[in-house]
Amino acid sequence: MSYHEHNEAMRSAELVERLAAGENIALITDAGMPGLSDPGARLIRKCIERGLAYTIVPGVSAILMALVGSGLTADAFCFRGFLPVKSGQRERELRAAGQRSETTIFFESPYRILKTLATCAELMPHRQLCVARELTKKFEEFRRGTAAELLAHYEARPAKGEITLVIGGMRDA
Repeated sequence: MSYHEHNEAMRSAELVERLAAGENIALITDAGMPGLSDPGARLIRKCIERGLAYTIVPGVSAILMALVGSGLTADAFCFRGFLPVKSGQRERELRAAGQRSETTIFFESPYRILKTLATCAELMPHRQLCVARELTKKFEEFRRGTAAELLAHYEARPAKGEITLVIGGMRDA
């Protein structure tokens, strides 16, 4: 049964009814972790509301893979989800990341990564970053450096696929 952002509300109600009737159900994703920037949180909330038992079996998480693979400080981090599409909001998020002592993690589109790296180069020119791309897939990549170094690389070789951007905290500066 398909379960995605476009049918999550309808399917969650259906799945909760099936769980309440005694069926066993597993929510599996082809990438990422259900409920963490992927569909699934609504289903969990509905199970809680109905008092239904559930369990979580964690899978691969781009957030944790990118954090550890970046080589940046991993003992404290902040995950902020997808960077906003609007440039003003995106700049505010990146400015806040530049002021954090802990590592900050964002999801970003390959279509906006150049603008994002250019903003990072302006706001935090000496900060270490990592573009983690296509994690757990054939063309997995961890590219590290300053925003200007990463910008130069991706201007010459456009980024493709899913991107997790890791910005080192002030401790990594």
